[in-house]
Amino acid sequence: MKFEHFALNVAQPQEMSAWYVLHLGLSVVNKMEESPFMTFLADDSGSIMLEIYANPKGPVLDFKNQHPLVVHLAFVSDDPTHDKDRLVSAGSTLVSDDLLEDGSHLVMLRDPWGLAIQFCKRAVPMIR
Repeated sequence: MKFEHFALNVAQPQEMSAWYVLHLGLSVVNKMEESPFMTFLADDSGSIMLEIYANPKGPVLDFKNQHPLVVHLAFVSDDPTHDKDRLVSAGSTLVSDDLLEDGSHLVMLRDPWGLAIQFCKRAVPMIR
């Protein structure tokens, strides 16, 4: 099986998807201009997508009140400190900034809607 996408039902899908394009470099693959405003966003590899939408058939999770280890989006970062500073300036809030014993650098933030975002610079990269 090949992973296609991870979907999030959110309160403000248009605003959130625009923010992810602007600040995380994701690109729009497919977008619905009417409710439920499904937007498929691809990472820069073009092989993994995030779907953001507002479907009234399902609940919207209260990301702000969930521990970041319950759900978070993790991105490979060449410079987690720079990305942290850049996203904090764009409305994110810092949760943690950890240097692990193996030399990995992990930064956890919350986007403006409370969803946890992690920047990972692994000492030994885990993906190709």
